[in-house]
Amino acid sequence: MKRDMGQHSNANDEKKDIKDNMTVETDNIDQVEKEVDSETSEVIDEYTLLKNKYDELQKKHDEQSDSYLRLNAEFDNFRKRTLKEKADIIKAGGERVLQNIITLVDDFERALVSLHESEDRDALLEGMDLIYSKFISFLKQNGVEEIEAIGLPFDAEYFEAVTTVPAQDESQKGIVIDCIQKGYKLNDKIIRFPKVVVGE
Repeated sequence: MKRDMGQHSNANDEKKDIKDNMTVETDNIDQVEKEVDSETSEVIDEYTLLKNKYDELQKKHDEQSDSYLRLNAEFDNFRKRTLKEKADIIKAGGERVLQNIITLVDDFERALVSLHESEDRDALLEGMDLIYSKFISFLKQNGVEEIEAIGLPFDAEYFEAVTTVPAQDESQKGIVIDCIQKGYKLNDKIIRFPKVVVGE
């Protein structure tokens, strides 16, 4: 019986040990669960932060994309409008020039009629001189000027040499001696180069 009591005592001790171990394991499980809950909570918090950051960046991206599309459309409209305005200005400018030329044509027609009907040579010359001076004045009003050439040193940027002739003296070498066709510039831009003869 003593033996049974000893065994029973050992069994109780073992049960107690098992119970104690289970309590420790339960405590460990509780501790692990708390740690897992804590880590899960941290992961969820980090996920929430990242999600909020992502949503914020996505919103900024959408705003910038929308802004870019609007700006691109506005620029395209501006470009089209500018091209149309430029074409209208060129067209209107051309009309103005042509209207002024028409008045000169009227003067030429009157001069031709006078040439056929009149025998007064001096009056005809005076009329032609008047038309010529009106035409030169018209060109100046529109920014067209004649390029001076004779007596100036030859410069390939401003003159077109048609031919060269032997210079009569040393001072005429490399100088424009004659102008075969006048040159003109429009607002400091050469629109027709003078064709010249150069001494060599």
